[in-house]
Amino acid sequence: MIQIPQPERPLDEPREVRVKRLAMRSMRRGIKEMDLILTAYAGDRLAQMDDATLDLYDDMLNENDHDLYQWVTGQFAPKDPYADMIKDIQVHILKG
Repeated sequence: MIQIPQPERPLDEPREVRVKRLAMRSMRRGIKEMDLILTAYAGDRLAQMDDATLDLYDDMLNENDHDLYQWVTGQFAPKDPYADMIKDIQVHILKG
């Protein structure tokens, strides 16, 4: 199996820049469905997330889009670290 290197999180990134970076990564996904889902979610939630939750969201964005889509749509159970966040995304979609 080929390991794809993951981008490193800047250590001294100001919060405002970090939120904008994560919002942009939410918009520029591999599949259009995830662009739409994550752009809406990021727009409503990123600014209120604490640093640990931003770290988790940042890590989740490194996951494969097809896996994310299957988790969000309930086709497969998400990886444990992301279970609560995926549930929040699902709730956000239903309210949208």
